[in-house]
Amino acid sequence: MSEGLITGLDLTLRRLSSIENSINRILGTDEDLSVQNKSAAKEFKNILDEKLNENTKTAENNIEKTTFKNSRENIENLIEKYAAKNNLDPDFIKAVVKQESGFNPDAKSKCGAMGLMQLMPQTAKGLGVVDAFDPEQNIEGGVKYLKSMLNRFNNDPKLALAAYNAGPGAVQKYGDIPPYRETQNYVKNIMSSYEALKEGKI
Repeated sequence: MSEGLITGLDLTLRRLSSIENSINRILGTDEDLSVQNKSAAKEFKNILDEKLNENTKTAENNIEKTTFKNSRENIENLIEKYAAKNNLDPDFIKAVVKQESGFNPDAKSKCGAMGLMQLMPQTAKGLGVVDAFDPEQNIEGGVKYLKSMLNRFNNDPKLALAAYNAGPGAVQKYGDIPPYRETQNYVKNIMSSYEALKEGKI
């Protein structure tokens, strides 16, 4: 659940509660208040209660939508959708997402990579991704980029993964997986997860 969403809801509820308490004090303590004014205050309180309930329901619905959007079920559905669109094995995409973010839509690396497939700002922009922390935009962009790397390196999954991690220039330079420990481990881990997914072991 988003911390900002909770904070905003909490602030709204506190403000409305403060107003309601003030009205209750007026209604309960001022015996000299005219019947007309009391009636107006009660009417306002009823309106306030309705607004409070409406805001609470809206906030709860927004939280529920956000929770589902970031759920593992929805993420896997999106992976299936964009894997099919790009003619890729969804298990291959799942293995990449597992390695990149552990299926955390809010993941952000020290170097600024964002979301499920850890898109860099410039890469995301080039792919038309406006919000890299939105699961659908991130997966759509990440799968599209991975597909372009596969096309570039003759559908060799290891080279495509190396290019996804270290950049296509590095793969082009060495004509193979670059001799970077991080990239070599990255490719190895994803291929291992991919095989395990295909065999139903994870």
